[in-house]
Amino acid sequence: MDLGEDAHAWIHLVLTRSKFAQALGIEVVEAEPDRVVLKMPFREEFTTVGAIVHGGAIATLIDIAAASASASGIRDGEVAGGATASMNISYLAAADGADLTAEAAIIQRSRRQTVADIDIRDQTGALVAKGVVTSRFVLKR
Repeated sequence: MDLGEDAHAWIHLVLTRSKFAQALGIEVVEAEPDRVVLKMPFREEFTTVGAIVHGGAIATLIDIAAASASASGIRDGEVAGGATASMNISYLAAADGADLTAEAAIIQRSRRQTVADIDIRDQTGALVAKGVVTSRFVLKR
């Protein structure tokens, strides 16, 4: 199933092309209704100690992946905007000099909100972080 026009625009023009997402180098790898895969390449300027990727960069990747998955299922003409309502992250392993991939899947969707499950993996496939994000929609009147 293909993305609708509004879903495509939100993911590709608003979320992953925002200045912040671009600064992190975040790119869309796959996008389908209720599931997206994003990639964030390793950059030295986003590290803490040595080559360990900063948790804030990982949190941003989780947030953008969840918002993109949330946007992937909107119907054309229905949504005016959205916001993250809550975000929980478990950091499971250090991302040491690693390109990261986020896979976000919607596990609950209603007309006004979604809940997404997000896995962050390094280039070897090791699970680095796990997120659960609730996103809310602002509906057009």
